[in-house]
Amino acid sequence: MKRIAASLLLLASILTCSSFAAAVPERRSIGENQIEAKRAAKRYKKYSNKQAKRQRKLMKKYQRAQKKAAKRQQRRRR
Repeated sequence: MKRIAASLLLLASILTCSSFAAAVPERRSIGENQIEAKRAAKRYKKYSNKQAKRQRKLMKKYQRAQKKAAKRQQRRRR
C-alpha cells in the first residue's frame, strides 16, 4: 500500500513539473523566429510539391485507365 501511494505521489510530481516546464514560453530572438519560419515555409513548399506530383501521377494513371477502357469498349462493339 505504501509503495502504491509513493509511486502515485512521484508520478503526480513528475506530471506537474513537466506541465509547468511546458507552460514557460521560450525566449527567442527575432532572427531565430525568422529562421524557423523560413524552415517551416520550405518544409511546407516541399510537402505541397510532393503532394502535387503525387496527384499528377494519379491523374495520369486514371486517364490511361479511361483510355484503355474506351478502347476495350470500341473493340467489343465491332
